Amino acid sequence: MKHTSLLTLGLALTAFSIRAEDKPLLAIPGKVIYENKFDAAPGEPWKVAKGKWELVEGAMRGSELEADKHGAVNRLPNKLQDFVVEYEFKFEGGKSTSLSINAAKGHMARIMITPTSVAVQKDDNDKEGPDKAAIFARFPTELTSGWHKVRLEMIGDMMLGKVDDVAAWGANDLFKTEKTPGLTVSGQSVDFRNFSIREATLNPAWEDVKATLPKPGEKVTPAAPAKGAAKGKAPAKKKAE
Repeated sequence: MKHTSLLTLGLALTAFSIRAEDKPLLAIPGKVIYENKFDAAPGEPWKVAKGKWELVEGAMRGSELEADKHGAVNRLPNKLQDFVVEYEFKFEGGKSTSLSINAAKGHMARIMITPTSVAVQKDDNDKEGPDKAAIFARFPTELTSGWHKVRLEMIGDMMLGKVDDVAAWGANDLFKTEKTPGLTVSGQSVDFRNFSIREATLNPAWEDVKATLPKPGEKVTPAAPAKGAAKGKAPAKKKAE
């Protein structure tokens, strides 16, 4: 009986820790729109735009191809409004990866991840027009080994990005328009698993949660220079995927 009680208590504590980790932030997740464990060969509805995407050891691996002269890109056709995306990733030598959100025309936003940083940002939507990119936050991190969890929440004109324990938010009118998600990889390689998209509604306690997060633009650490960059010269910019 004593052993049974201890086991029950242990399971209850485990369940509590899981719930605490996934507590509502900007959004309350609802009905599942799409989910894929990525434990089978990549295929429909994903559309490979660039790079190599394959099944490796029970996960989807994305790798940049030198001939493309562009990061690897794999996108879904879903047109979304308010939603939550969650998945896990693991660096396997890759330089960077992102959860990229596109507007009907052009880029919209992304969570940009390197082994040493996480950035939550609005993208430049019109390239040569008046619109500009804006980094809501960039955190120093250590993501060189093991699996890590990504969560992106978008409600109305707001977005919140979270990687493991770091989270940030920002707002822009562009976020009110339809959105399509995709994954990108720079270099060789990044693995992905347990991908899901859910419908979402605004968390009634969002104002309280927001008070615990950095204000947009408040926490932006300098980007680390690219390896091999010549001293005194800025590294060449790479196109956002």
